[in-house]
Amino acid sequence: MLRLRTPTPPGWTQVVLAGFDAFLADHACCEYKAVSSAMSLLSRYPDHPGMVEPLIAFCREEMEHFHRMVRVLEQRGLRWIPGAADRYAEALMKHVRKSEPGRLLDRLLVPAIIEARSCERFMLLLEALPPGEIKDLYEDLTRSEARHHGFFLRLARNYFPAEEIQQRLDELLDAEDAIIRSFPLIPAVH
Repeated sequence: MLRLRTPTPPGWTQVVLAGFDAFLADHACCEYKAVSSAMSLLSRYPDHPGMVEPLIAFCREEMEHFHRMVRVLEQRGLRWIPGAADRYAEALMKHVRKSEPGRLLDRLLVPAIIEARSCERFMLLLEALPPGEIKDLYEDLTRSEARHHGFFLRLARNYFPAEEIQQRLDELLDAEDAIIRSFPLIPAVH
């Protein structure tokens, strides 16, 4: 797992459990945005060898996660509403460089960080959830998130030297640390 600079603040789990329906709706949006982000990478970098097939597989898995979350919402009498802003992801994306090849590196490292934070938070949630269908779902999703942040790092290694990746990753992890410290606790994945 990526070494995030700051753990999720204490109390996040209680906030999530107190607003669990809102958390589930936010999570569905996060899964949808993960698909959209990967599709954007596919459309921008179709000529990069070794990127298209892995990203298609990632999109399929994230679409399945989105579908599972929509079903959970429907079982609870809720609807998925697209378009909710993810201030955390938006704040991280502001650090993506505008010119290539730095833009590609950042577009791979930012999702790695987002997936790592999601994994860390799902592990916290697992400790608080009672046994049952929702906990089983989050156990499965936690394993996926753990794979996904590594997936984006492996893609980056296809195109960039390890030293460059680590230097930029350190910079982005520092930015993520400041973002996490500045945001209030809300019933959301990020």
